[in-house]
Order: sequence, then C-alpha cells, then structure tokens
Amino acid sequence: MPVLARAVEESGIATVMVTMLPEIAERFDSPRIAAVEFPFGHSYGVPHDRAMQETVVRTALSLYERDDLPVRVDVPVSWPVEFKTAYRGWQPKEAAPIVAMLKRQVLERHAKEHDPQQ
Repeated sequence: MPVLARAVEESGIATVMVTMLPEIAERFDSPRIAAVEFPFGHSYGVPHDRAMQETVVRTALSLYERDDLPVRVDVPVSWPVEFKTAYRGWQPKEAAPIVAMLKRQVLERHAKEHDPQQ
C-alpha cells in the first residue's frame, strides 16, 4: 500500500495511510501516516466502538491539514484487550488449506536444510 499511496500522491491526489505497520510505510516514504497499535484486520478499531473508530478517522483526516511532510501521527487510543488474548479469539480453529500447505512446505524445506541424512 505505501507504494500505491506514493503513486496516487504523484498524480496530485493526497493520501493518508492508516496502518498497523507504520515503520514499513515510513520506509516507503508514505507522505501521511496514521499509526495504530491494533490487531491486523482492525485498523479503525474495535467493531461497533464508534468513539474509537471516530478517533482514528479524525486523526487520519487531520493529516490532510499538515504541510510538514512526510508526517506520522500515532493515534492516541489503545486496544482494550491484551493482544495475545485478542489474536487467540480471532484465529480459526483450523488453518485455511493454503496456509496448511505453505506451512507443510516450509517445515519440509527446513527439515531438509537441517537434516544431513537427506
């Protein structure tokens, strides 16, 4: 997304990135970054938490008023549940078939690289 934001900016359209990975957005020279410390898939906050989501949106929109680019603002809200607990609640009981296949491939490759018998 940072590369896309830069391309859109170059065409004259201002962008703001709301991201859980602000360091990566900074490395790609994104002009306006609203950083959130939220679990993936929840970049605007807890579902149905209007106040949290509004804080994220207002913070992101405020970046359009800034001329000191590039700029990064850490959104002043915290996730209300410890991340380990939150992630556990969102993880499916069984991995998606593609994830299971990729995991198998990685484990097999790792075993070959670290097993001198093969």
